[in-house]
Amino acid sequence: MIEQDTVKLLRECDAGVQMGISSIEDVEQYVGSEAFKKYLTDCKQEHQKLDREIQQLLDRYHDEGKEPNPLAKGMSWMKTNVKLSLNESDGTIADLMTDGCNMGVKSLNRYLNEYKAADEVSKDIAKRLINLEERLAIDIRQFL
Repeated sequence: MIEQDTVKLLRECDAGVQMGISSIEDVEQYVGSEAFKKYLTDCKQEHQKLDREIQQLLDRYHDEGKEPNPLAKGMSWMKTNVKLSLNESDGTIADLMTDGCNMGVKSLNRYLNEYKAADEVSKDIAKRLINLEERLAIDIRQFL
């Protein structure tokens, strides 16, 4: 049970970290504020660092990981592009990113509760990813 829950939690972290990186890449070219760009760049680098950790652990379990849900990714991309076409501002981007962070935090907490038997290393990765998302949402409030 521990190994099964561990792999499932790592898969969800994998999908979440990929979704975070993709979302940042979708908006970073539109950001005007240098401070905002730095928050996004730093967060993206932290996501990439966590991604490498997740991949190493998944390799240990001989698992391919998990891509983000294509429907969720497509809807996110569409929402981003529609909102930016109407109002290409840092406020719009901060709003989009805050929504994404909140959805990520909610989902990851749900998975932490669902996969209670996961090992502590995997739980720690999930918690660090949650903290990263929460911190970004707080840091970019000033741009809303």
